[in-house]
Amino acid sequence: MARITQICPTFPAADPESAAQWYAAKLGFAVKFTMDGYAIVGRDDVEIHFWRCSDKAIAENTSVYVRVDDIDAAHAEMAGAAEGGRISPVENRDWGMREFYVWDPSGNLLRFGVPVSAPGAA
Repeated sequence: MARITQICPTFPAADPESAAQWYAAKLGFAVKFTMDGYAIVGRDDVEIHFWRCSDKAIAENTSVYVRVDDIDAAHAEMAGAAEGGRISPVENRDWGMREFYVWDPSGNLLRFGVPVSAPGAA
């Protein structure tokens, strides 16, 4: 059976190039590719793709769950998300995860988490 090596979420954005720049400036991603109506950012072994979409309701109903190795460090690194987007505090959830959430300017939701019992969950 073929092995899946990576999943790249594809988020809607009214302006994919601006979205890519925001992810670079606020979340520590690097802009890997842009063209009219499409953009790609990357960080570590993760890519996020953006496609042009003028319907904000689609973005506001789109999300991805991201596992990290140090939730508090990731939150500190992404604190700039409050400029143009939103970021929640880090909290332990009833389902055994320590999480925070980022909403980008388009309305896409990124949920970052680590099991409460894992190293880096503090």
